[in-house]
Amino acid sequence: MQTTLILIKPDAIQRGLSGEILSRIERKGLKITALKMIRVTPDLARKHYAEHLEKPFYPALEQYITSSPVIALVAAGPDAVSVIRLMVGPTSGLLAPAGTIRGDFSTSNRLNLIHASDSEKSAEREIAVFFNPSEILDYSFTIAEWLG
Repeated sequence: MQTTLILIKPDAIQRGLSGEILSRIERKGLKITALKMIRVTPDLARKHYAEHLEKPFYPALEQYITSSPVIALVAAGPDAVSVIRLMVGPTSGLLAPAGTIRGDFSTSNRLNLIHASDSEKSAEREIAVFFNPSEILDYSFTIAEWLG
């Protein structure tokens, strides 16, 4: 069982897409083990995007991610990292295929609705940035046997 961090970003919140995105995650059969709406502070943004701090696009990224609340969640399931990355689609909504979250709802590279961890290692680090261990709830997921 893998876990991954997902952020429903400010543009998705402002456009009223959070329910659609959460619904897709649940319908895929992933278990949501943590969920909260937060305001990302500049300090939290720097922790989350540490690898991008020196890049020229970082100031605009920080301004965007701190501009409105986000929904942070942890999803768990078999190969959760790659499953979510496939559901999300490529970074640019212009290049993302129909059927992906970005392909269906985004036409931007920067305003791309959702963040998903890109590896198990990243997921572990990112989950720790947004959640305390006590906020992540393990529970019996009775439908799991029907998902394959």
